[in-house]
Amino acid sequence: MGYFKGKKILVPTDFSETSLNAIKTAIQIAEDPASVTVVHVMVPLDMVSPGVLFGGLTNEKRTEHVLEYAKEEFVKHQIEGVAFETLVGDPGIKLADFAKDNEIELIIIPSHGYTGIARLALGSVAERVLRHAPCPTLVLRQPKK
Repeated sequence: MGYFKGKKILVPTDFSETSLNAIKTAIQIAEDPASVTVVHVMVPLDMVSPGVLFGGLTNEKRTEHVLEYAKEEFVKHQIEGVAFETLVGDPGIKLADFAKDNEIELIIIPSHGYTGIARLALGSVAERVLRHAPCPTLVLRQPKK
């Protein structure tokens, strides 16, 4: 399996079971967790949502919460040594841009996570990443339940 050893791998996460399993798959393929960057993309804040209007909710606070949650989830699922980033924007486009800007050599993404019912077998984020990705993308198909 040594083809991707030492190559830079990106794994998007929504912290669903499927995306956490994708991180573990990436670590196996890379053979080194330091080669794996896990990215969570938050949708932009709506300027009229109550949390924004009354001044309590900011992207900085959201990012802090996501970082804490990621640490807890990674410990719980024995995921160690990966880099972690949080971005804000359209997930499919932000992930493709991140891959381009960071010279990612492989993206590993589950076909769908928490973000709703699979659209033909692929979730909408996975579909957008495939369309815009600057590198090979491995889509992990989910077993039917």
